[in-house]
Amino acid sequence: MSNQRIFYSLVSGFTLGIFLDSFFKIGFSFFLFLLIFSVFLFFFGKFFAKEKTKIFLLTLFIFSFALGVLRYEIKDVKDSENKLNFFVGEKTVLTGVITDEPNLKDKSNQLTIETNSVFSSQSEFKTTGKVLVSTGLFPEYKYGDLIQVTGELEKPQNFFTATNNNFDYISFLAKEDIFYVINFAEVKIISSGHGLWLKKQLFTFKNTFINKLNLLIKEPESSFLGGLLLGAKNSLGSELQDDFRRSGVSHIVALSGYNITIVAEGIMVTLAFLPGFSPIIFGVLGIIFFTIMTGGGATVVRASIMALLVLLARSTNRKYDITRALLLAGIFMLIQNPKILVFDISFQLSFLSTLALIYVSPIVEKKITFVTNKYQFRTLLVSTIATQIFVLPFILYKMGALSLVALPTNLLILPIIPLIMFLGFFTVLLGFISNLLAFPIAFLVSLLLSYVLKIIEIFSHLPFSSININNFSFSLIVLIYLVYFVIIWRAQKSSRHIIKDNLFNETF
Repeated sequence: MSNQRIFYSLVSGFTLGIFLDSFFKIGFSFFLFLLIFSVFLFFFGKFFAKEKTKIFLLTLFIFSFALGVLRYEIKDVKDSENKLNFFVGEKTVLTGVITDEPNLKDKSNQLTIETNSVFSSQSEFKTTGKVLVSTGLFPEYKYGDLIQVTGELEKPQNFFTATNNNFDYISFLAKEDIFYVINFAEVKIISSGHGLWLKKQLFTFKNTFINKLNLLIKEPESSFLGGLLLGAKNSLGSELQDDFRRSGVSHIVALSGYNITIVAEGIMVTLAFLPGFSPIIFGVLGIIFFTIMTGGGATVVRASIMALLVLLARSTNRKYDITRALLLAGIFMLIQNPKILVFDISFQLSFLSTLALIYVSPIVEKKITFVTNKYQFRTLLVSTIATQIFVLPFILYKMGALSLVALPTNLLILPIIPLIMFLGFFTVLLGFISNLLAFPIAFLVSLLLSYVLKIIEIFSHLPFSSININNFSFSLIVLIYLVYFVIIWRAQKSSRHIIKDNLFNETF
């Protein structure tokens, strides 16, 4: 019995257990039933069955399925035990610490706080639990501030998006253990400096970086570059974000493995003239530094892990080993937070785009050999087409928006995105030394950013740029990905036959 079959049985069972429990709430009782059944099946296979290997693999699958159910149930039990449930619908006064970077919107500021006490009817209760607080833009709030919040405590509600898709806002917040919201809250800062020291320093560096960026480059180019470098897309404004969505380029300012991988590949392409593994090393360093600059949040850490695995796959050409590493990394992420499997679109996009770059890129590359690879143009083109094709069904299912101009828009702007990021980052670092030295490069970066924004504006305002698809069913997306995996499997099988034939011809 191969270790590979054991590995895939465990991974598939654990993942399926989490997936089904995300929708159907299977519960602890069913977990116990599966656990007992797997023990019975194990002894049956060991002493009575003829097909011992198959029974053993089935036992492992059921056992890991039960563990997946158990892990999700443990994660899901937090809400029901929270004392804040007793205050839902009431005007309350909470105190808590801001646990993440404030999320600035057009007209509001969203603060995630970890509560430590709640006041109601002249009494104080000690409690813990995360609450998402919406308040005014001013004063300025920071990570680690201890604040007092006054407002009506509510449960979050699902809503319909601009494309008329029902957004599961409840589950989106629940994956981060946020089960309560307070809208239009009155907020008072009590004291500061209560967060983790390292996280505070990372956010401070990020904000200093953005302030210097805004000084060197005008709007809206500075906000766009901030989105590219740090994923700070909220500063773009709703109108510009709509342009990005219609033109199919939202991924370049989203914290997913897709854009991080493109950035890393851009760095490697730019430094391809260096000997040996130097370009790969700089690509890895670029990903690590990107993670640090964005504050090291869970979302970007997951995306960075995916991007690092892609670079490892490209450098070693060992797809099967990297596939196992990718699945193992995904399992560790699910153990840490099982709700990301169904409710975290960044994790899902990162996973799909990583698979696309490992498996779909070689298929696409064989079809466009007529394109020159001067300046690594074909490599970048292949990456763009492969990821666009592979993630499209998922985007249609999740967002219901199909950009008909995504491919040409991406092809016109993606080749220079890594250059913009490299020069933009260098400009800001130079600005810390001297604004005068930084301004010439900042002017060049502004021109490149203006070109990208103009392309996006032109394509996004075409009458046929985007259409809404409101009934893209889950069964359809499953069918499409089954077709994709059959195509990939056949391509892999064909490649193995070609390798064997070449070895035969070389031998004889």
